[in-house]
Amino acid sequence: MYKKKSKNTKDGGFFDFIKTIFYAVFIAIIFRSLLFEPYNIPSGSMLPNLLIGDYLFVSKFSYGYSRYSFPFGIVPLPESRVFSTKPKRGDVAVFKLPSNTSINYIKRVIGLPGDSIQMKKGKLFINQNLITQQEDGSYKHIYKRRFVQNFDKYKELLENGKLYSVLNINDFQTLDNTQEFIVPKNKYFVMGDNRDNSLDSRANGGWFVPLENFVGKGNFIFFSISGDTRFWEFWRWPSNIRYSRIFTKIN
Repeated sequence: MYKKKSKNTKDGGFFDFIKTIFYAVFIAIIFRSLLFEPYNIPSGSMLPNLLIGDYLFVSKFSYGYSRYSFPFGIVPLPESRVFSTKPKRGDVAVFKLPSNTSINYIKRVIGLPGDSIQMKKGKLFINQNLITQQEDGSYKHIYKRRFVQNFDKYKELLENGKLYSVLNINDFQTLDNTQEFIVPKNKYFVMGDNRDNSLDSRANGGWFVPLENFVGKGNFIFFSISGDTRFWEFWRWPSNIRYSRIFTKIN
């Protein structure tokens, strides 16, 4: 004999569904706040190492936690940063822009507190020492399938052994010759790897990133798609996914 479901059974099913959604959202927030946060590369300032359309995971625990580690900065902390590990020279890091903390930037950490940083004719000097560069051919960037830009490519080697690629158009761009910047206490000097197409610590008379503003360290690329294809345009994925970049470590 058919038995009609009671109202309590229906209510229980509804509340079970709500609890499931709540737990899923809670776990996602914990994962995003404490472990890894996804980040999309929107511009070419980190070419050739990060491409427009790269999706990467940022390690939140690499530098410890600040109020910017949590959604809307809603978690009060006793200090500006807890479980803090300081960024290292050469790290690729995501941070809150000091002039507008609603905006995330991704750049390479070049100057540590107390360092002097200067650009002379496109060459990087740290503490008055010229940073070694080695020619590494050329690089062609094609954007939106019709805009082409050519660069000289170099391998840059920091004194701590960190090796990465940088791009240069010529030695006479706006930010190729700068004043000498002295990095203040608890602040950092950052630069894009695409040296002539990056608004970074060299711009606007110089600016620095407070330790508190760091969100995390770039860890690895989990997805990559041509810059003129949206993530949700799944029907365009087969011909536009950069398969060779998926699960590659960020240098």
